[in-house]
Amino acid sequence: MKMSQILSQVDPARLSAAKKAYATHRLPRGDIAVLIEGDIQPNPGDLVLARVDRLGHHTKLELTDGRRAQMYMGDEIIVCFGNRYAPDQFEALVGDDLSPCHLVAAGGIAATVHAAHGRTRRPTEITPLGLLADRDGRRLNLSAYKLRPTFSLPRIPVVAVIGTSMNAGKTFTAAQLSKGLQRAGHKVGTAKVTGTGAGGDRWQMVDAGAFMTLDFTDAGYATTYRLNNRQVEGIMDTLVGHLTESGSEIAVLEIADGLFQKETKALLASPRLRKKVDAIVYAAADSIGAAAGAQWLTAQALPLVAISGVVTQSPLAMREVQSWTDIPILETRSLGDPAVGAKIWERLMADISVDQGEVSRLVYRKPLGRRVDLVACAAG
Repeated sequence: MKMSQILSQVDPARLSAAKKAYATHRLPRGDIAVLIEGDIQPNPGDLVLARVDRLGHHTKLELTDGRRAQMYMGDEIIVCFGNRYAPDQFEALVGDDLSPCHLVAAGGIAATVHAAHGRTRRPTEITPLGLLADRDGRRLNLSAYKLRPTFSLPRIPVVAVIGTSMNAGKTFTAAQLSKGLQRAGHKVGTAKVTGTGAGGDRWQMVDAGAFMTLDFTDAGYATTYRLNNRQVEGIMDTLVGHLTESGSEIAVLEIADGLFQKETKALLASPRLRKKVDAIVYAAADSIGAAAGAQWLTAQALPLVAISGVVTQSPLAMREVQSWTDIPILETRSLGDPAVGAKIWERLMADISVDQGEVSRLVYRKPLGRRVDLVACAAG
């Protein structure tokens, strides 16, 4: 016999005491009024009040302000349901009910682990106490708090950073690229298009001086694993649109995980990405990944302009890569040089005009028709 759902008012003091995860940062706390318990199937993006039962891989929860708060057994936390793809940690999926599950990301993602890396500790165990709902009993989902669509905006140049895998140095590469362009005097907007809800990458972009920083949680998603390509394209369009609307002159995007991750591969094949993205910087973890990935990207006729990332920490690995490809390979920190940023800007903005609207801004008229010579950039 199916158990009925139970709706109960949530004590404000209880909500105030609960640790609130980064993934919930767009949710106005005043919208939480009711707890839904019982026979209910959660959806990705649903907000849930959960209890910490046993600490494992994640011992701290990243709060909405970026602070990592120590968790204790018995703590109540406000997190989101979401699927996770992380070859170096967990593959996890949203379950069919509110049974005990796991905290699979420090940014506040609840799911059930189906596979784990051999060097990863067991996941932190949590028990969902109920979905959070508004005063009318409607469950709260991140999708209700997403940024609005933007229309009829000017075209700004876009550089995308992609990589071989997790931990290939994508975020550091994007941050350095952003810093170099910013030091050269430009308003740089940054966005993480895909991944798992966590603020660490966002804070790196903020620290690098980005004019505006967004991620997929701002587009209404706790994670992007198992989204269809139309949804991922929508995230990209929304984030770039808001960076443009804010006054950013150039956008630097990070696309999570590796080339062969399903959502990443589909996005790279998308005509919309090819229309929007003018240059790609490829962050590689090692020399064989750098060479093979560069070959694959070139074969797909994608605008690869440079290789960077973790592989550039090793001069020997860099020489190995350069022996196999003519794509420039640049130490990640060199991207933060204002002279490099100025050269990249000069080449990307080959075709510009000035919009005579209320606020003048550069308008990029057409996709880049040639590779940016980053070797020349680095040489000054």
